[in-house]
Amino acid sequence: MTGLPPDVRREELVETTTTVNGELVTVAVPARLHVADFLRQHLGLTGTHVGCEQGACGMCTVMVDGEAVKSCLMFAVQLDGRNVQTVESLAEDDRLSPLQQAFKDEHALQCGFCSPGFLMTATALANQGGCPSREEIREEIAGVLCRCTGYENIVTAIERWFAESPQRAADGDAPELTTPTRPATTGGRR
Repeated sequence: MTGLPPDVRREELVETTTTVNGELVTVAVPARLHVADFLRQHLGLTGTHVGCEQGACGMCTVMVDGEAVKSCLMFAVQLDGRNVQTVESLAEDDRLSPLQQAFKDEHALQCGFCSPGFLMTATALANQGGCPSREEIREEIAGVLCRCTGYENIVTAIERWFAESPQRAADGDAPELTTPTRPATTGGRR
């Protein structure tokens, strides 16, 4: 078994079956292994980033049964019988999802370390239904910390994604953008 410290004895492992990004996974893990470490070390899903390991930074946010969860605060054995989505689930046929494209177009990332947390938080927000206001988006993403961007472009990207969603537009729920989108740049730093 890879990723296990040598002092972990076989009887301390707990078999867990969960669905991760649409794939059923059964694995024996230590009872006190965090979800973030499970995803990264056992499944190789390194898009889930680990920052503070105390639930304060939100970098490790994933979705469990459609809700945003800080994966450093949950044990892998608690995933038994549940559905997990990581940032890797967003890409469509190796193309950026509409949310990821909005982040790219709106320059909503710089170093990118916090981006998976924001992307999964926004995805969980969309699962709640309706179309949040700019202020509601700000409130929802407050649990993810970014040291690079200042949040304005992140909020704009999420707002744009909600506004441009074909499903929301068909339902009449898509909001009008409250801030203009910037024209695409041809390169260089802003």
